[in-house]
Amino acid sequence: MNLPSGIERRPVRPPRHGGIAAVILLISLFGAPRGLWAWGSGANRLAVRWAVDTLPAPVRAYFNANRGYLLEHVNDPNLWMKKDRYERMRHYIFLDKYGLFPYTDLPHSYQSAVKKYGSGKIKANGVLPWQIGEYSLKLTQALKGSQWDEAREDAAALAYYVADAHDPLHTTQNYDGQLTDQAGLAERFGTQLFDRYSHFFIFRPADAVKIQDPTEHAFQMVLESHTWVDQIILADRTALDSLPGYNDDYYDRFYSIVGSTVMREISSAAHDIGSYWYTAWLNAGQPTFPAH
Repeated sequence: MNLPSGIERRPVRPPRHGGIAAVILLISLFGAPRGLWAWGSGANRLAVRWAVDTLPAPVRAYFNANRGYLLEHVNDPNLWMKKDRYERMRHYIFLDKYGLFPYTDLPHSYQSAVKKYGSGKIKANGVLPWQIGEYSLKLTQALKGSQWDEAREDAAALAYYVADAHDPLHTTQNYDGQLTDQAGLAERFGTQLFDRYSHFFIFRPADAVKIQDPTEHAFQMVLESHTWVDQIILADRTALDSLPGYNDDYYDRFYSIVGSTVMREISSAAHDIGSYWYTAWLNAGQPTFPAH
């Protein structure tokens, strides 16, 4: 995938057009999030834990042997944002900056999207689906080259980005409720709700399958999760009605409305994480994993 600089994590290079300062200015003008929350660390780890169990036996053995590493490092992209000024834009895509659902005006080819809208707008509005496609390729290349340490690092990062795609609030410019006077929505939905009620989550994701086009599949993931944005925003307002603040009663109400959405999306994230891992192995030529 021939992506412009600034999308891949390693190495970090300045953009081809306009310099670092210009990109930072464009991002600030187009409203890139400063406090963007992902699923909480516990939710990402749960998705990884379930993802390992979706894999067929030959692949599952390797990922199960590295389960501890994956659980420890799945949230590393959060740390990368402190060192890499371009990392934040890889965690979201503001689909509602591109017209009306299902946003057919936005090309799914990165080069075509940049040609149509310009690299500044595309980066400011987020590049999450393309980042997933890029990391799928990185994992494939690491597996093909028997670079096992790099493979598990790429697998952990890929899992994080796939989980991001299943957070509906990572698909909208109203990512924190800041446009509807509901500031803090992202943490209430993505972290607090999970931390309070995850012990009720009992279900099993579908088995991993081969993904024909990793980037296109990533777009389908963000489009599907985006359909829940309005429900989450309305539920947050409804749950707070007549209450003095975001107390236990609020969270009970909020969970009763959107709890099933949280469970559905984390389960789907686990299925898709497993499917991306499995696909990378297939596309790498089904290499033999090292003995453990």
